[in-house]
Amino acid sequence: MFAGAVAGSLPVHRHPHVAWHTDRGVPWQQRFTVLPSLRTHAIRQQQSVRSRHCRAARSTKLKCCSESQNGNVNGSNGTSVENLVIIGSGPAGYTAAIYAARANLKPVVFEGYQVGGVRGGQLMTTTEVENFPGFPEGITGPDLMDKMRAQAERWGSELLTEDVEHVDLSSRPFTIRTSDTEVKTHSIIIATGATAKKLGIPSEEKFWSQGISACAICDGASYSFRNKELAVVGGGDTAVEEAIYLTKYASKVHLLARGEKLRASRAMQDRVLQHEKVTVHFNTVVDDAYPDGKGALAGLHTKDTKSGEGSKLEVKGLFYGIGHQPNSQLVAGQIDLDDHGYVKVRDGVQTNVEGVYAAGDLFDVEWRQAITAAGSGCMAALSAERYLTTHNLAREYHSKELDQAKDLQPEEKEKVAAEDQFDITQGRHKGQFALRKLYHESDRVIIVLYTSPTCGPCRTLKPIFSKVVDEYENKVCLLQLTLQLTSLNTCAMWC
Repeated sequence: MFAGAVAGSLPVHRHPHVAWHTDRGVPWQQRFTVLPSLRTHAIRQQQSVRSRHCRAARSTKLKCCSESQNGNVNGSNGTSVENLVIIGSGPAGYTAAIYAARANLKPVVFEGYQVGGVRGGQLMTTTEVENFPGFPEGITGPDLMDKMRAQAERWGSELLTEDVEHVDLSSRPFTIRTSDTEVKTHSIIIATGATAKKLGIPSEEKFWSQGISACAICDGASYSFRNKELAVVGGGDTAVEEAIYLTKYASKVHLLARGEKLRASRAMQDRVLQHEKVTVHFNTVVDDAYPDGKGALAGLHTKDTKSGEGSKLEVKGLFYGIGHQPNSQLVAGQIDLDDHGYVKVRDGVQTNVEGVYAAGDLFDVEWRQAITAAGSGCMAALSAERYLTTHNLAREYHSKELDQAKDLQPEEKEKVAAEDQFDITQGRHKGQFALRKLYHESDRVIIVLYTSPTCGPCRTLKPIFSKVVDEYENKVCLLQLTLQLTSLNTCAMWC
């Protein structure tokens, strides 16, 4: 990602997270530097901005074409009751939204922000996804989530980028509350996912998705890991399974167990101990990872838990097999959970509370794949539709007929939209047409943001620059130009 001001000059402003360089000897492309603390700051602040936009959008409703004669369409205080609220994004949440929206239920989706991440779930931190059907050349995780989100929005889903803080299942209709919004609903799909447990080593964030991963099935076949020595941390069935799986691609796999023996089942222990490409290191913990001369992961600093002696282990990848933590805190004590916090379901996705469904990694203790999460999202949406219809609670919404632009290719659609909907008073624009118009007709500073759809880091940095623009409202314009780069290495030259 690359950004620069192409017209005018910004006022001197000591932003706590951005260093502005006023030295004329510094190239204009390098006049400002985003400090590391800005990412967290921007995400927190951007939620508030987006929430205001989303609440304004809620006042413009799709026309209700038919209502159930016996359904309770109003709450006790006269407020509207939604058909369905989906909590969480990612493959499960967006798939549920697509199916529910196509059933004319107009679901409300609280996308939220995963702990340490952004909307879209764990796939937002991955690069290439090569095992999702329909993409023979592969697709980046952020691109896949963008496409799912756009499809859900196209069919009428109402997407709110807000974190749900409270869920009340004690009375009907159910109540969903964020810091800014309260919604009543007849049914709920919970798709808040699970978060991979991490070691917390000092360089973990630096190498995450750049050498460190929590999913061997997702990332093990990556070119950067093929025919390389890899390491897996953990001693249970998950770690052993991942170690054996990685032998398909790695030249050698090191399984690091902190105890004197493995905790996996006897059958799994026998398999891994007898495998010629796996070396098991007992009483071993990882202290940190270290880079090579190019900044890529080169190895691990390990320590013997008995002797305390440290050593180096040269590997090109580190995979975590220490489990996941389901994000079920919102409904703990209200629906049945197992001993590890996963939601208990019956008939596929039904919780013990009628009208409340779980989807994705929130209940999946075994597979945890994007495609299985999407499948459960579909099941949850169809189950919710059946519940609403059976209990005469559903009311259908029909959007306006799709115009011809719906049938255009994405590039053509974006071009038509840019020219027809261009408004010079707005603060954000896209494309060459907007650049020409702004350059010749606007007196505001123009910040040009170059991004690539194949660049995962670009997806993370966009909100950061967006927040900077928010603080200079009516003084600057943010213009996004998309670069069709051929590889992530090419993109790295721009980022």
